[in-house]
Parts: sequence; structure tokens; C-alpha cells
Amino acid sequence: MAISAVDLFSIGIGPSSSHTVGPMRAAARFASDHPHQDVHIELRGSLAATGVGHGTDRAVILGLEGYAPDSVPDNVDPPAGEPVALSGQLSDGRKYTITFNTDPLPEHPNAMLFRAGDGAEERFFSVGGGFILTGSELAERTKRGGLGAGVTTTGHPDDVPYYFTTSARLLMLSHRNELRICEIMAANETALHGWDKVEEHLDRVWHTMQNCVQSGISTEGTLPGGLSVERRAPRLHNALQNRRDPHISAGFGAMEWVNLFALAVNEENAAGGRVVTAPTNGAAGIIPAVMHYARDFLPSFQDSDARRFLLTAAAIGLIIKENASISGAEVGCQGEVGSAAAMAAAGLSEILGGTPEQVTNAAEIALEHNLGLTCDPVGGLVQIPCIERNAIAAVQAINAARLANLGTGIHHVSLDDCVRTMADTGRDMMGKYKETSMGGLAVHIGLPVNHTEC
Repeated sequence: MAISAVDLFSIGIGPSSSHTVGPMRAAARFASDHPHQDVHIELRGSLAATGVGHGTDRAVILGLEGYAPDSVPDNVDPPAGEPVALSGQLSDGRKYTITFNTDPLPEHPNAMLFRAGDGAEERFFSVGGGFILTGSELAERTKRGGLGAGVTTTGHPDDVPYYFTTSARLLMLSHRNELRICEIMAANETALHGWDKVEEHLDRVWHTMQNCVQSGISTEGTLPGGLSVERRAPRLHNALQNRRDPHISAGFGAMEWVNLFALAVNEENAAGGRVVTAPTNGAAGIIPAVMHYARDFLPSFQDSDARRFLLTAAAIGLIIKENASISGAEVGCQGEVGSAAAMAAAGLSEILGGTPEQVTNAAEIALEHNLGLTCDPVGGLVQIPCIERNAIAAVQAINAARLANLGTGIHHVSLDDCVRTMADTGRDMMGKYKETSMGGLAVHIGLPVNHTEC
């Protein structure tokens, strides 16, 4: 088991896990290893191409100041969405400079080069979901096979009772030991962290997700970044409560609320608010939206069901991260929204009573229909098409779970087949469609249309 649910579901700030949370952690780690030193940071590849829109410049400054993504104050300077000085002085007198170079390093598209005043240097790579690797750690992954080789961040095969990295082995362990997927995960998490810590973390994750939705539906205004994107969640919430729009519901009442929940989370993320990387910030609205659907539209939903949901979802997430990627800069948005949809579908299938085969089938259905999805954020901001994309994928995840639970769990395409396909597709995808804002909607939105051809 390469990573755990505690690793996969982390709490941070928006708008991006790979471009905000990861760089903040890297900067904090470098500053801790090289105290009292002036620092120069060079952002490379995707971190440079979309770094300003994703708040990477702000994140590294906050990291140098010693802040962590899960505890940084909401009102900290520099404020989210405001221009950031690329050179200046930190609160303790150290000086910093930040430069951008859109040429990626050959090892990975999300690279950061840190240089201390005494000449010490370190390279960090942000590999999705807030996870960071040093140059030597990434080299070890490359030695084991590159993209899809996985990275052990906690634990070792001998540290957990039910080691797995594929759905085939997960299903085998489930049958051999007569355990549900969430029970296998609970046993492994307990071995790694102790159940009290795991339970506390899962409850905190669910609590943070609910707070994020509440904040999103109660905060009006325009998102930062210059695209003048209006926050829609408060207006939609008001309309759903008052049923003023004649098009609302028409047999799809639950779907309207799922849309609302996803929009609320991703608008908070786009504004730099506190979210759960589930498994990334760009896809942070999907799992919360589906969990809110379960809370509000399924009978007898309890906190224990939320834990079962998250543990099951984490099992799918670690399989995907181990064998493909959850990073938009590595494989496109199929790795972010596709992974989150698969995880959400699996979690919902579990609490709907799905068998282990139905759970993995639900994940496969959701992921299969996101294969090839590009990451093309307009203006380098996690707004268009990211916010709506989360709403669509959340509804898709619910449909995938229900479709899987109506079947036997036996499917022509296995989850492992689908994950391998996603990794291959990501390798083949042109770089401009992988979180660079150099292709797709990012370059076509707003272009004039030849109306004579309509």
C-alpha cells in the first residue's frame, strides 16, 4: 500500500493542490532545512505557465514564512487573488526572489528549484494532490518505471496486513478474508497510524467538506483573477430553497442539489478558501458533493457511513496514484476529475450496499468515461471549465454507482485495465493539454465566431 487515506485526503487552501499546496510544503521544507538564508525560487514548466493564476507565487512565500496548508490563517498576507511581489523581504528579514521558466525539466512538468544564500540547492517536484518529491525521490520512481510506478510515502508492504496496489489484488484480499473494501482499508490505516488518529482525521475531513459547502453557498461576489466569474452557488441555493425557477427539479431535484454542492466547494477553492484535496484541489468538489447527496437523500446516513465512504474512495485513489497519476500536469484532467469521480462512485456504491466487485465496477465506469479529458484552465485559473466540470462529474459518479449496483460487478473492462489506459493516454497527450493553459478552451474561449457558417 503506497499511500494511506490520511495522506490522500489532506486539508489545504485553494486553488490547486499541485500548484498551491505542494509548492507551499516544498518551500516550508527547504526553509526549515536552510534557516536564516535568503532564498531564490525558480518555478519551471506548468508551475511557471499557470503559476500566477494558481497562486504558486503566493504559496511559496507562505511556505518560506513557515505556514502549512492545513493551518495557514484565512486572512494571511499576501491575500489570495492579489498581485504578489516577486522579490521582497520576509517577516524575519530574509530576502526572497521568484522567477518563472515555462521550459519544463525533463524529469517532471511541475518543478521547483530552490537556492539558498549560502549556495545550497534543492529541486522539488509537485506530483499531484499536494504530494512533493525531491529530485532523488523522483529519480527512484523513474527507476521503478516512471509514470504509474507509484511512490511509497507511508508504510511498507510489511507494515500493513492487507497490502495491495491493484484492484485485482484488492478483490482477492476481500474474498480471501471475507472483508469489505472499507474494512481492508481500516485495518491497513490502523496499522499505519492507529485507529484513533485515522477516525479523527476522517471526521475532520468530512467536517471540513461540510464547512466548505456552507461557506460556498453563503459567499457572494466575483472570483479573483480577472475573468469576472460570478459565484453562482448562493443564487442557486436561494433558487432551490424557494423553487422560483420553473425549470428546477422536474424529476431531478437531487441532481440540482449535487450541482450546488460541487459549485460551492469549487468556488471556495477558486477563491483560495480551505478545501480537502480529494484527491486534488481542482477536483475537490466531487467527493463532497456526492457525500452531501448521500447525507441528504439516503435514509439513515451517519458519520460512520462517511468514514466508510472515504475509506473506500481512498482505496481507489491509491490504486490510481500508484499505477497512473492524479496530476493534471502529468496526465490531464482525467487524472484529477476522472480520479475523483471514480473515488466518489466507489464510496457511494459501498454505502448503497455494493459488493466489492460492484464498488470497483462503479469506479471503473466513472473513470472510463473521463479518459482523455484535458486540463485546459482558462487564464491559468481553476475556474473555467474546472468549476462546472466538478458538478458534471459529481452527477456522473452517482450514476456510475447506481449503474454498477444494478449489475453483478462483472464488466468487460476492469478497473486495472482502465487505470493502465489512463496512464498510457496521459503519456501520449500533448503537453499543451496538461495544465499549461496553452491549448483547448484556454486559447479558444472568446474568439470571434464566423456566423455565416452557422
